[in-house]
Amino acid sequence: MPESSAVVRPEPMHSASYTAASRLQAAGLRRATTLFEEAAAEVPLPQSPRPIVVADYGAATGHNSLVPIGAAIAVLRKRTRPEHSILVTHTDVPDNDFSELFRTLGEDPDTYLKKDRACFASAVGRSYYGQIIPSNSVNLAWSAWSTHWLSRTPTPVPDHLLVAHSRDGEVRAAYERQAARDWHEFVAFRGRELSPGGRLVVMTMAIDSDGDFGYRPLLDAIAGTLAELVGRGVLTDDESSAMSIPIAGRRAPDFLAPFAPSGTFEKLSVRHLEVFGGEDRFWARYRVDGKADRFGATWSEFLRGTVFPTLAATLPAERRADFVDQLCTGVAQRLAAAPAEVRIPLAAVVIEKQRRLHH
Repeated sequence: MPESSAVVRPEPMHSASYTAASRLQAAGLRRATTLFEEAAAEVPLPQSPRPIVVADYGAATGHNSLVPIGAAIAVLRKRTRPEHSILVTHTDVPDNDFSELFRTLGEDPDTYLKKDRACFASAVGRSYYGQIIPSNSVNLAWSAWSTHWLSRTPTPVPDHLLVAHSRDGEVRAAYERQAARDWHEFVAFRGRELSPGGRLVVMTMAIDSDGDFGYRPLLDAIAGTLAELVGRGVLTDDESSAMSIPIAGRRAPDFLAPFAPSGTFEKLSVRHLEVFGGEDRFWARYRVDGKADRFGATWSEFLRGTVFPTLAATLPAERRADFVDQLCTGVAQRLAAAPAEVRIPLAAVVIEKQRRLHH
């Protein structure tokens, strides 16, 4: 099982980037939030004084957690007394920006802490590829835009930034094995942590029925800018070739694999699975206002906050900030010059733990 420190996730992002990132990532949240509300209405709840425990796996700085968790808490409150405590545990890898997470929880207008006096927040700085919360303690769990990040980079991708668009069969197979192992581990440890009848709702990147991972215009703009930076001497060929994004999408059968052939795994079963297309909100806005520069800049800021730090991490620390700035500028210019809608395949998965049998 991978150690927490091996998990590859982007470095903390500055606020402008995260605003852009969360605006886009909210595109798929509406559907997943509805599933989360349905789960909140049906999961068994502990009797007071035991708190209701809600877990948030891969919280980052919390922006993509507030609305769905707040919605679930509103549903839970219809089933509980106002004084029944609800404990929300946000988890992420140790180098996550937990200071920004707690600022979000304390200051954001959507924070559940300001809406419910019996809600409490905590955080765990460990990888969710292991057990990080006591067994049988989590009543309701959430994970968004997180499980596509692999626990480790299995091998360099010599012909592309992203394995989904690589033509190297061995490299693709290595990533598929790692993605399968990571999903197996993620699900297995949630099986320990969920209480009987508890549910986990996951939203993550996917591969659609056409075999498309999506994001092609963005990846082409990044690759074109990297080639330009090599041509200008900002990067060497070797430095550019070493850069890759350790993300893997999964097809619908991949999400079901740990549960085969019986349909159950670690007392868990899949209640709901769908792969759907998330809306490119930046493209929708461009179709209305025709502002290509804003289209390019907004997508570039999204990438600055989500994947550029991962590319920069292969460089010496003193060169990273300038590299990210130049990459951001180049990508924005390329996207503005040829605006195109970005395909965003997503998966929503609802997993339930078997309830206790009553005699």
